[in-house]
Amino acid sequence: MRGQTAGLEWRDGGVPVSTRFDDPYFSLENGLAETRHVFLAGNGLPGRLGEGFRVAELGFGTGLNALTLALDCAAMGGGCAVHMTSFEAYPMAAEDMARALAAFPEVAGIADALTGPWREGRRELVLPGNLHLRVIEGDARETLPAWDGMADAWFLDGFSPAKNPELWDADLLAEVGRHTAPDGTVATYTAAGFVRRNLAEAGFDVARVPGYGRKRHMTTARKVAR
Repeated sequence: MRGQTAGLEWRDGGVPVSTRFDDPYFSLENGLAETRHVFLAGNGLPGRLGEGFRVAELGFGTGLNALTLALDCAAMGGGCAVHMTSFEAYPMAAEDMARALAAFPEVAGIADALTGPWREGRRELVLPGNLHLRVIEGDARETLPAWDGMADAWFLDGFSPAKNPELWDADLLAEVGRHTAPDGTVATYTAAGFVRRNLAEAGFDVARVPGYGRKRHMTTARKVAR
């Protein structure tokens, strides 16, 4: 099931902003540093990476999170296959993706490994560092329940809960819980109270921790054994 194309405008010297949600795709301060702080460190990565480790994500966006993870996999030697599945309702065009990623010199050397296949319509590929990426297009409220996979770590990177509440509702986060391995983790930039409550109801031990940049707090969570 293919999603609808993302609607974009470019602001503040080249930051892509969703016209549907009026929200930027990454931090206006430093999107790459935000990814490392929120999604990687928030899930204890790269320290937990190893053969067969599984990452899942709500909100593929520009692909910056995947490429940052690929850099960490490559830095570890790339000998272990890591698997990442991302759910995206409104995929970017390859040209827009490439323009957005050009803002980050650190990923520039590997961005073509994503944008080239993406332009050809491929949504399953292997990025540098032996990161096996699959992007599932369509509404996550439909595609996640149908997914037969499990994750050891989740990147919850949808647009702001205030502007895109559907991606943070109790039913969808319950599916995140259902598709999380024992002791699996979640990290997200938001500390919205209803998101934390929904994660707790989904079976997670939830913590509010220091956020990145202007965001005072973010959320991490670990699946509780029952």
